[in-house]
Amino acid sequence: MLVLGIESSCDETGVALVETTASERPVLRADALHSQIEMHQAYGGVVPELASRDHIRRVLPLAEAVLAKAEVGLSNVDVVAYTRGPGLAGALLVGAGVACALGAALGKPVLGVHHLEGHLLSPFLSADPPEFPFIALLVSGGHTQLMRVEGVGRYELLGETIDDAAGEAFDKSAKLMGLGYPGGPALSRLAESGDGKAFKLPRPLMHSGNLDFSFAGLKTAVLTQAKKLGDTLEANKADLAASTQAAIVEVLVKKSMAALVQSGLKRLVVAGGVGANRLLRADLNSACARMGVRVHYPELHLCTDNGAMIAMAAAMRLQAGVQTANRSYAFDVKPRWPLAEL
Repeated sequence: MLVLGIESSCDETGVALVETTASERPVLRADALHSQIEMHQAYGGVVPELASRDHIRRVLPLAEAVLAKAEVGLSNVDVVAYTRGPGLAGALLVGAGVACALGAALGKPVLGVHHLEGHLLSPFLSADPPEFPFIALLVSGGHTQLMRVEGVGRYELLGETIDDAAGEAFDKSAKLMGLGYPGGPALSRLAESGDGKAFKLPRPLMHSGNLDFSFAGLKTAVLTQAKKLGDTLEANKADLAASTQAAIVEVLVKKSMAALVQSGLKRLVVAGGVGANRLLRADLNSACARMGVRVHYPELHLCTDNGAMIAMAAAMRLQAGVQTANRSYAFDVKPRWPLAEL
């Protein structure tokens, strides 16, 4: 079975083709991605209307490129999957509309996929895929969550952010330092030349006794420190970036280890854009090694939003029998859609 996946939830247009068999793990045949970062940089953040219009321009050429790379025709596609939510409403509507139009034209079923489930299952595309059950740390854009994952579609929320997510803390702190857009990656790059112990910044909720997160207070502390530095901010910017990153990473690592201890599980999966952070990977690798826990990540190019994770999630749901694709081509999107509702 060939599953064509379309991702258009925010500022990346992704298309991919995944192949499944009755007994083997789905395999990525081809994928293509267009990032809108350069377009949004002039505005310091994502402009929803511009994002939607760009998705319209990109999605079909990307689909053609994927099919050509896989050396299959459009008629060979068995299922068309798309991101149903969460995300920007207009951007989601582009992917949903194109997917359902393709399905109707081909007479093939379609399937709406949860964006976060795509991230959650993206490590199954890696060379070292995990096995169920495991603890998942989802650190994607506006989401920071710890989940117990028993199988496809079997997710228990253990803890989540009560205000700013880790990705937002990176981005907002970067903006306070004048690092531009996208802020998170820029802050992480600058942090590599700084001292993570230079400034004492808070670790919100690290000792709360639960698995929830809060990063709004950290953002405020970064703002306060930046104001204190005044004219010397530029000279100390790398140290402030490194100290900010260290605070975020320490909280993520401590909470992840606590989730593993509480659950008794010996496998951790990290997914989402922040999962590409080098310090986070290094510290999680060390902490998991000390606990005798296996840790799995998606390939670096699959940490950001992409069509491969959407096609993979659809294929795994179909293969596990937890959802069926349908030939009803009326569609809706869910800009707000808690993963726990699946």
